[in-house]
Order: sequence, then C-alpha cells, then structure tokens
Amino acid sequence: MTTTGLQDSKSPSELIDGRIRELGDWRGEMLGRLRALIHQADPDVVETWKWRGVPVWEDAGMICTGETYKAVVKLTFAKGAALPDPARLFNSSLEGNTRRAIDFQKGEEIDEEAFKALVHAAVALNKSKARR
Repeated sequence: MTTTGLQDSKSPSELIDGRIRELGDWRGEMLGRLRALIHQADPDVVETWKWRGVPVWEDAGMICTGETYKAVVKLTFAKGAALPDPARLFNSSLEGNTRRAIDFQKGEEIDEEAFKALVHAAVALNKSKARR
C-alpha cells in the first residue's frame, strides 16, 4: 500500500498522533502540548489533516494549523489578524491582513492561559460569522 493509501485509512487524529511520534524530538513534544491545550480550550474542536500533511483544528471554521519546521513549531491562526492578542503571542506572519502565527522554539515556555484565550477568541469569531 502506498503512503497515501495508508494515510487514507487513518483518521486525522491518528495522522496527527503519527506526526508527533515520527518527529521524535522537541518539536513532537511541543506539537503535542499545543494540541492538548487546544483541546482544553475547546473540547468540541475537530481535528483535520489537509494539504498532504498539515494538522488543522476546526470549530465552525478553521482555528489554526500546526506546522513543524527544523527550528520552530508554527501555529497559524486562520483569522489571527482579527483576534485580540493582549499577551502578544503572535510573533510571525504579522504583515498580512488575515492570518497571524506563533513560532515556538526549542525550550520555549507556553503562556497556557493566553494561548487558550486565543483559541477561545478564534472559536468565538468563527461562530459569530457562522450565525450570520
């Protein structure tokens, strides 16, 4: 069976589990911690797998994607430019009109409460637009 065939037979959550395991380093640990915080902030979140290998979290629309690179784990919030960010978590993709991202580096602490507040705000924004 091809890799694509294997991916087709697994749920998005299983694919994300696999990504975390295959990274096998601080990036996998970081992605796992961020994933857990997203689920704590929004127990109704739906995990999807898009663009041939990008974990995506959704609730009434896209909340964020989780990409892993050599030096960072990047969470890109689909409508980040419209979200309040009093803790100034957004530190990447700041120039656009729509998205905003947070690049997490090895050993970096996560402001869990501020991160969960950002997830809450993203879900609230999605739901407000869905009601219109």
